[in-house]
Amino acid sequence: MQAPPTSPSTRAQTRLSGRYVRATSGSQSLERGLALLRAFKSGTSVLTNAELASRARLPRPTVSRLTRSLVESDFLVYDHAQRGYRLAPVCLSLGLNFRSACTELDLALPLMRETAEAFKVNVGLAALDGTEMVYLDSVRMGRTGIPRRVLPGTRLPLARSALGCAYLAAVPAVERQALMNSLTGGHGTGDLHDLAAQVEHACRHVEAVGYCWTQWLPRIVSIATPIASGLGEHYALNISAAVGDTPDPAVIEAHGQALLTLKRRVSDAWARNSA
Repeated sequence: MQAPPTSPSTRAQTRLSGRYVRATSGSQSLERGLALLRAFKSGTSVLTNAELASRARLPRPTVSRLTRSLVESDFLVYDHAQRGYRLAPVCLSLGLNFRSACTELDLALPLMRETAEAFKVNVGLAALDGTEMVYLDSVRMGRTGIPRRVLPGTRLPLARSALGCAYLAAVPAVERQALMNSLTGGHGTGDLHDLAAQVEHACRHVEAVGYCWTQWLPRIVSIATPIASGLGEHYALNISAAVGDTPDPAVIEAHGQALLTLKRRVSDAWARNSA
């Protein structure tokens, strides 16, 4: 009697699908601890247990246990003067290690800088983190022509930003819906309906012309396009520039074409690097 065929191991499924697959469950305690670290956003230096509990949506007793462990393992430092917690130096070390291993950014930055200088615009590259987009780096051209950069790690809302919408347009529909569902905690029903409509419109625009745009900050238009590395990592690339109250369609199209040209150049550099 022939034995029934066995399904491939999760490691084999990971290799075949290009997506991380494991049959075993993860550690809930670790996930909760990492949620506390993620609660520290730009402009926030010290958080109390109550503030951490609110941001991570965890019970106060759970947060108290986790912060103790994070302090004892040197991921958090307790600030006696402000009676709260701040990130420890190891977090900076982790960020530095990530940046040094990000060869995609090393290849993209010179090309991003050329576009920023040629068109006097801001150019950025971002990746997904949870339900937000995080700038990996950004080259910005001020009115004086001197480049300045938004600090890596700056966060943007997923469904409100052009970078986020462009990213969502490139992922499979099931993953896109899961990400939209995860936004329910921070928005009302009506707001979510508006966000879903904006994302749907952006996805159609990306499919039609290769990019989408938003004006979620006054007098600033951001035009973004999805881009994937040679290893299949998904990112979003954008150009942003100052405009009037009503963006000129011709200006958006011109910047959109410049963005698509930059995308092709970056994609070619990444492909040569991974060959």
